[in-house]
Amino acid sequence: METTLSPDKTAVNVTAPERLRVIKRGGDVAAFDPSKISVAMTKAFIAVEGDNAGTSSRIRDFVAQATDQITEAFQRRTPDGGTLHIEDIQDQVELALMRAGEQKVARAYVLYREEHARARQAAGGDIAKPHPTLNVTLADGTVRPLDLGRVETLVFDACEGLSNVDPKKIVDDSLKNLYDGVSMDGVATALMMTARTLVEKDPNYTYVTARLLQDNLRREALFFLGIADEATFGDMAEFYKPAFQAYIAKGIEFEQLDPALAEFDLERLGDALDHTRDNQFTYLGLQTLYDRYFIHRDDVRYELPQVMFMRVAMGLALNEDDREARAIEFYELLSSFDYMASTPTLFNAGTVRSQLSSCYLTTVPDNLDGIYSAIRDNAMLSKWAGGLGNDWTPVRALGSYIKGTNGKSQGVVPFLKVVNDTAVAVNQGGKRKGAVCAYLETWHLDVEEFIELRKNTGDDRRRTHDMNTANWVPDLFMKRVFDDKDWTLFSPSTCPDLHDLYGAAFEKRYEEYEAMTYTGQLKLFKRVKAKDLWRKMLSMLFETGHPWITFKDPCNLRSPQQHAGVVHSSNLCTEITLNTSIDEIAVCNLGSVNLAQHVVDGEIDADKLKKTVRTTVRMLDNVIDINYYAVPQARNSNFKHRPVGLGIMGFQDALYKHGIAYASEDAVNFADRSMELVSYHAIEASSDLAAERGKYQSYDGSLWSQGILPVDSIEKLKAERGADYIEVDTSTTLDWDRIRDKVTGQGMRNSNVMAIAPTATISNICGVSQSIEPTYQNLYVKSNLSGEFTVVNAYMVNDLKERGLWDEVMINDLKYYDGSLQPIDRVPEDLKARYATAFEVEPKWLVEAAARRQKWIDQAQSLNLYIAGVSGKKLDVTYRMAWFRGLKTTYYLRALGATSVEKSTVDRGKLNAVSNGGAPATKPDAAPQAEAPREARGIDDFLTGKGGSGSRAPSAGEIDELGCEACQ
Repeated sequence: METTLSPDKTAVNVTAPERLRVIKRGGDVAAFDPSKISVAMTKAFIAVEGDNAGTSSRIRDFVAQATDQITEAFQRRTPDGGTLHIEDIQDQVELALMRAGEQKVARAYVLYREEHARARQAAGGDIAKPHPTLNVTLADGTVRPLDLGRVETLVFDACEGLSNVDPKKIVDDSLKNLYDGVSMDGVATALMMTARTLVEKDPNYTYVTARLLQDNLRREALFFLGIADEATFGDMAEFYKPAFQAYIAKGIEFEQLDPALAEFDLERLGDALDHTRDNQFTYLGLQTLYDRYFIHRDDVRYELPQVMFMRVAMGLALNEDDREARAIEFYELLSSFDYMASTPTLFNAGTVRSQLSSCYLTTVPDNLDGIYSAIRDNAMLSKWAGGLGNDWTPVRALGSYIKGTNGKSQGVVPFLKVVNDTAVAVNQGGKRKGAVCAYLETWHLDVEEFIELRKNTGDDRRRTHDMNTANWVPDLFMKRVFDDKDWTLFSPSTCPDLHDLYGAAFEKRYEEYEAMTYTGQLKLFKRVKAKDLWRKMLSMLFETGHPWITFKDPCNLRSPQQHAGVVHSSNLCTEITLNTSIDEIAVCNLGSVNLAQHVVDGEIDADKLKKTVRTTVRMLDNVIDINYYAVPQARNSNFKHRPVGLGIMGFQDALYKHGIAYASEDAVNFADRSMELVSYHAIEASSDLAAERGKYQSYDGSLWSQGILPVDSIEKLKAERGADYIEVDTSTTLDWDRIRDKVTGQGMRNSNVMAIAPTATISNICGVSQSIEPTYQNLYVKSNLSGEFTVVNAYMVNDLKERGLWDEVMINDLKYYDGSLQPIDRVPEDLKARYATAFEVEPKWLVEAAARRQKWIDQAQSLNLYIAGVSGKKLDVTYRMAWFRGLKTTYYLRALGATSVEKSTVDRGKLNAVSNGGAPATKPDAAPQAEAPREARGIDDFLTGKGGSGSRAPSAGEIDELGCEACQ
């Protein structure tokens, strides 16, 4: 013990600290002095109880005891000595007063701190000295003083232009976490960690965190490229150009970049780089780029954000006449987030192995050589980051006769096990999991076992836990379900032509085969109730998430290319509908327009959208010629038909900007009108490209050549299916006759032009909602391969601020209610409707909006369905409605059973972590049931299966991290 004097000169005993030091606000380091704790507490008592408080033995004893306890706590925390921040010490003093029940004294102490803080700010801020104080350790091991002036500059730069952020708080709180000898990365991490903890307070802190991360990126890349040891945001106006030029040289030297990039006018392109666009990134978006997209060497990322976008733009402009002008045009779209290319294009454009295509669709033949050739093709395509869709319908069923061996077939399932294991083994070049989806038509004799492939019970040799599956459903089956009739299962070895038939032709031939089963001409078959098989399909979808439900006939009857082949399946993400055969592997090249970027003052900027769409169609068409093809069937198919898939993302953001609730007729109409604009300009752009570059080879005979546009093809579907089984809005608002005339006169450059992909990863990069999805939750923690990120709905926060409702209570309520506004009484009903989350939007609205989009799209859309309070009846209504409204495909089912919907406990652990399953809180009857099509047709009495705890509740991470990023 040692003795010190209190303010009244009375002796106070305190414990002497050992090797503890204190970081002052100015950054200076001083020895820890317990007497200053005693003085501060005594002054607080005097402020409350008067001058005589300093002589009170009660207060003197309390102050001494509290000082000892605080000092001992710090010594236990750092037994070998260390540094404390002055604010940390003062926090402990305040806590000690509160614990002792001295609330008035604690309040006086808080006021004392605030008064001094204001005085310091008036004097020029807490960081009074720009000169070095604490030491930092550089990468080469040398030590130098921490430049607090630079720290402050970085933080204030990061906060510039952002409202409701406090740079001073970030600096102060970060300094508390620094220690002598900390690395430069440690300083940057402390700043980022401080900023990211504040994201839930205000969404703008995600931009602050991203801008602080930029400092790390700049230091890593600029040092590697020999440009500078470090740079501020402002410095990059000068450094980006030389960094870009050095990057091109290094990338070619390392044999990572295409040497043709050096042939561009790098001076001109360097001048076009806009360093201010680095400030657009959210933390999640930038960290995703850093972890998974930037080109690196020996684990050093030497590619900066604007350099990456220019590299992709250059890679897509290689064959253009004025390459520099086109590269700058492409760069402007990418770097502004008006449009984003798919992940394979971002990965590989401008590299030595430019595999830019997203999806590959194959048909597997019914012979051993063909089957294993198809599996080899899967491996080769997966290696270069392609998502795969395999059509397995031609392969003979279990029990079928094998002529060559005079034996019986084991059917499709054993081969699918090999496909599953191949996808695991060939993990897309080591960048991510391989991803494949197997498709089987509903009349295939193995369909019942196929439906159970993802079950966790049964013979594991006949299970595929890692691959996806999808039902390829003919219209005739759905009619049999509606009419409660029988359904017959066949082997393709005895009914091979069913595979290539659709519409009325399929129906006629199928019924002929059924008749043969009654006469004995066909012996290998199985007869089931259509409703029983449908029930099993939906039950497995609910239990395992697979197989997805996709519809064969609308995919074919509305295909522009029905003259040139048959659509036998979709792709991994169910948005591609292209012909496949043994000789042709269909290829699609994807990209997405950011719809939110084209809403200005609450309205779509039609002129900007037109300009964006025209440029993006050109970029996608360029992919076909530049692309690396791992197998020859893919190259032949892509050059012959030249399909592309232009989609959209940020649909929910666009609704927010319009002030429209997702669950509304206004949202359905917006889906219709916005997709009409995209379709109109995309078709015209492809036709104009045909005038410039020539028509695609198989154009003659296509629906395009007949003047039949996607919206016109609905009539063909109605005619073949029957008017009683379809109801689709066919209204238009634009001059489509002009486009028909242009297409028949000029032709089309691309057989297919549009497809809406899931876009989960590229939406993260752009900081918008993915694809056409409703907001998953308004506040949650997203976990993915890049870590954990607090995600908060900025539109919601801004609206709540305008109503005076955004405060700590609201934040805590949102945490408790899993990001849902619905249970919070003080939130107005209009905001509850506008910010209803995915499971709070009745699935009928998802289907209705999708149906309005589908009429304009020549391919399909990745449509996730979210169903809360799920039951067999609700599943049946939703999927029948999807078919009845003319949808071509559906994707994942996100289901929450009725017992999963309501919150049951207060203690939920950390905020909606992935392991918690993340279900928004709502009541099962919070919204009306989806409406049944055509007088319900008995739907209300069908599938009375019980929803509940068996529900497959998706996590936040699962929602955004699907099996494949090829379409994203």
